[in-house]
Amino acid sequence: MLKRPVVLSGVLVALCVALSGLYFPVGPTKVYPFQHMVNAIAGVLLGPWWAALIATLAAVIRNLLGVGTIFAFPGGIPGALVVGLLYRWIKRDWVAFLEPLGTGLIGATLSAWLVVPYVSTKIGWLALTVAFLSSSVPGSALGFVVIKIIRKGGVFKDG
Repeated sequence: MLKRPVVLSGVLVALCVALSGLYFPVGPTKVYPFQHMVNAIAGVLLGPWWAALIATLAAVIRNLLGVGTIFAFPGGIPGALVVGLLYRWIKRDWVAFLEPLGTGLIGATLSAWLVVPYVSTKIGWLALTVAFLSSSVPGSALGFVVIKIIRKGGVFKDG
């Protein structure tokens, strides 16, 4: 029974890495909407722990390849967790739109407290929030669209 989550997780990590070149820099961060698209998809289809694992693996690989930044960790993982946890409770695909709560609020706060003091930059919480939201808002909308397409195609059915 574990086969589907493992395979889908691998595909989603690969998708994140393959689309890594499609970003735009905002200060020391790289605005990367496809990570948040994947967070929304994984949170809804696989749940919070798989989604967090996917965000972590994608961040590690992107950083090893030199196309990511340290902000990928506190910026991506909370959004995945928020979507996954809220989907468990609400059971509606529209929770994909709530990924920015995890990324834009929790992720920006974690980044301001844990990352910024150790990098040579003077970026503040508000600037991080704007950068993270400019990535996670369009990304979560893309994720919602993909989830709807997947559901319409009958690829995944709940239950």
